[in-house]
Amino acid sequence: MEPSDAIRAPVGADRAAAMRVLLVEDDDGDALIVEEELELSSAQVALGRARTLAEAAAADLASYDCALLDLNLPDADGLDGLRRLRELAPELAVLVLTGLDDERRGVEAVAAGAQDYLVKGATSGVLLARSLRYAVERRRAELTQQQLSIARLEARENARLERGLLPEPLVTDPGLELATHYRPGRRRALLGGDFFDAVQRPDGTVHTVIGDVSGHGPDEAALGVLLRIAWRTLVLADVPAAEVFARLQDVLVAERHADHVFTTVCMVSLAPGGGAAEVRLAGHPPPILLRDGRTEALAAAPGPPLGILDDARWPAFTLPLPAVWSLLLYTDGVMDGRVGGGTARLGDAGLAEVVSAAQGGSEDRPQELVRLVVERAEDLNGGPLADDVALVLMARRP
Repeated sequence: MEPSDAIRAPVGADRAAAMRVLLVEDDDGDALIVEEELELSSAQVALGRARTLAEAAAADLASYDCALLDLNLPDADGLDGLRRLRELAPELAVLVLTGLDDERRGVEAVAAGAQDYLVKGATSGVLLARSLRYAVERRRAELTQQQLSIARLEARENARLERGLLPEPLVTDPGLELATHYRPGRRRALLGGDFFDAVQRPDGTVHTVIGDVSGHGPDEAALGVLLRIAWRTLVLADVPAAEVFARLQDVLVAERHADHVFTTVCMVSLAPGGGAAEVRLAGHPPPILLRDGRTEALAAAPGPPLGILDDARWPAFTLPLPAVWSLLLYTDGVMDGRVGGGTARLGDAGLAEVVSAAQGGSEDRPQELVRLVVERAEDLNGGPLADDVALVLMARRP
């Protein structure tokens, strides 16, 4: 038998199609028997050899489909060798070899993670080849099941995060309609850090927020949930709107997992009766005003994102409102979509055009309007947008 870095395929075997098996066996006689049995079975097997676990560790384990492991090696005895091999190559199928008087250890090896066991001297070539195939397929099935379990777990976690990021608004004003829309980006299974909320105070003031935590993944999503809950708590505790961003920044700095993480936020405070609103921006794009069939991007200068400057200020921009209006808050994922099949981005001007086009025929149906905005942006992008998208539409009707 050749050393572990050489792989020998039986005569007539298609090397590309052959199952690649690493025999980890220190006894040359037993190794020769395995080789001869496989040759007699005409199995498509390319066989490599390692005499110790150290030699096996030095081999390219990722190139093998299965390891045929002796439980009595010079540098690893019993299940210790199996455990160490599994640590070295977690996805590798393992078929263990035991002696006639030690079949119990084969059963224990299966319980410890091996796909099967065979007894030396009591195995034909056909049975050996079939056991190798079964071990490989069994391991593939196990890995598939693991991946399915992980996917289900991620789906449950996503659902929990989504409930935290995208809550039901606490607004009772019958003349104010709220429509929300969220769509995750195509490149992730997990939610990002986009969040929104709306709360009405006892005096009738309605506060609405939309935000975006920099980065993507479970840490950012969890931070988004935390900031959204903190924002709702601050509003319900009657903290002045001018102080909310400063308190949110305190929470962000204390809870973020890395110093470079920041958050952009847009907050709209609608006065009772809806005649005017205050808009505060922390590095976030300004809302789009819809009135009289036209769209208007607000010329509000944003303050810095939360988490950038310790002594930052976020001045309010007062927005007079007519009797009938709609105000669209959004995250930048909808603007980052491409247009024309090239590298050009939709941008704020392009988004205003998309909103204007979507407004025709759906102005009185806010939920339909936010859905159409995202769909039109995706059409221009040539498919799903790369980043998460969140939208909140506030609409005042007579």
